[in-house]
Amino acid sequence: MTEDQEAEREMLRWARKYAKEKGWMLNPDRDKLRIVIRGLARNRKRFGEQYCPCRIRSGDTEKDRAIICPCVYHEDEVAKEGQCHCRLYFSDRESPPEGHR
Repeated sequence: MTEDQEAEREMLRWARKYAKEKGWMLNPDRDKLRIVIRGLARNRKRFGEQYCPCRIRSGDTEKDRAIICPCVYHEDEVAKEGQCHCRLYFSDRESPPEGHR
């Protein structure tokens, strides 16, 4: 197993644990889930933080703190929309709408 693959496995374990603690589920679409997990692991390796891969970093460490996963927006997004912006976390009360998995 490569270093990158191990980092992705570790990130996926973390995300599963976090989702379980919140009573949520991860995106059931394995391909889309893998894309987000890979982006989180890559950002951690490149920048030292697991920045949301679906949000644009400004380069300002203080401002970008808001988009370290789990970002400051994710709880409201899951509560209001049933999923976070990156489509990593979903409310377990509803399954992802078609086309959004």
